[in-house]
Amino acid sequence: MRAAVLSAYGEVPALGEFDLPTTGDGQEIVDVEVAGLNPIDISLASGTFYAGPPPLPYVVGREGVGRTAAGTRAYFDGPVPPSGSIAVQALVTSSSLLPVPDDVDAGLAVACGIAGLAAWLALEWRAELRPGETVLVLGASGTVGRIAVQAAKLLGAGRVVAAARDADTLEVATADGADATVKLDGVDDLAGALRDACEGGPNVTIDPLWGAPAAAAVDAAAFGARHIQLGQSAGATAELSAGSVRGKLLSILGHANFVTPAEVRADAYTRMVRHAAAGEIRIEVERIPLGGVAGAWARQQDGPRRKLVLEP
Repeated sequence: MRAAVLSAYGEVPALGEFDLPTTGDGQEIVDVEVAGLNPIDISLASGTFYAGPPPLPYVVGREGVGRTAAGTRAYFDGPVPPSGSIAVQALVTSSSLLPVPDDVDAGLAVACGIAGLAAWLALEWRAELRPGETVLVLGASGTVGRIAVQAAKLLGAGRVVAAARDADTLEVATADGADATVKLDGVDDLAGALRDACEGGPNVTIDPLWGAPAAAAVDAAAFGARHIQLGQSAGATAELSAGSVRGKLLSILGHANFVTPAEVRADAYTRMVRHAAAGEIRIEVERIPLGGVAGAWARQQDGPRRKLVLEP
């Protein structure tokens, strides 16, 4: 079958032929409708991912929407290695399949997956967001950040502040429901700007950036705040103020979707898809033919403003 295959760590996947592994117990083959591209795909392909590199060669892609042999339309993540989602077909575990209604756009259903769950679960499951709290979303221009802004409102946040480098994307964040925005670049006192926008500091920070923005958010945080760490787009390390962490009883909590209980993920995804079908979660999706995987890969490395999906 046609698939995007990685043959060496650090390289760009290439379109080629790949044989699916034999189906085992509790596994089935899905005809892929669209496959999502995510930062984790780039990390895995580098060979330096913290959970360990996948065996070579393998088909890239961790999520997709497709149909089973029985005709069920479903979302899936974590295909059975060396199978991946950016291919005509994927081998998946039956338990990973989550129903997707026929009236929900496949690209939007994929956006609700890895990226959407990272935002939703960070707020609801990891931070245990309480009604009326103030949420700060760093990196609000990316897919995770945009969904986090919308999810925070749906989950009852009283005030949502979006922070990003690009002024144009902050206008989009306002349309997504943000009550205030902060430009991360060119600010002399970023911590002060975040604190003012949050009207006293955030109770919850959703952070896919780390680096300097994380340090500023920690300094701006309210007493008893929770800082949810999702990624490192702005740097792998951050220099934090010990006084801010200690004096505010600040909790810094790491989050990864794959360590969340399966039933929690499934419930959250089902509710997100319902919100998406109702127009309450919106995200720009760009569909790219499978043959354009190399270009899509390069754009994903640069941090696209849209959710990139590949169509076999």
